[in-house]
Amino acid sequence: MSVSVYYSARRAQPLTGTESTTVEHVLTTRAQSFPYADEEGLYLHDGDEDAGRGTDEGEGTGENGNAEILAGSTKLPSDPDRWIPATAHVLDSVTALRRAVGGAQWHVHLDDVDVPWDEEEGYALPGLREVALGGELGG
Repeated sequence: MSVSVYYSARRAQPLTGTESTTVEHVLTTRAQSFPYADEEGLYLHDGDEDAGRGTDEGEGTGENGNAEILAGSTKLPSDPDRWIPATAHVLDSVTALRRAVGGAQWHVHLDDVDVPWDEEEGYALPGLREVALGGELGG
């Protein structure tokens, strides 16, 4: 069974040039620090794929006039020893994206479970950082 993290941001204004540059920087630096070269990391869908999409929830321009400005997904490793570090890394990456793109409505979820946002911690699952840190420190 595979589990994926899905993430999207919506707002009325498109990304600015500065935001686009910052997003590219986040993608590059987070890809370099991803712990598993043979697993899927942070991935944003090409904006051209979404052109002309409908107005269903999560697609196109919504009822508030907000358009999807970023969207992506990451399939998490099936290896239990890799799942926690990979999940923590992806959620930290999405946190960096959210902090780089102001004024957007974000939706982040693991399959059908929403991931909560905390202003200080960012996106995290309860206890995930402690477990991931324990693994990095050797248990």
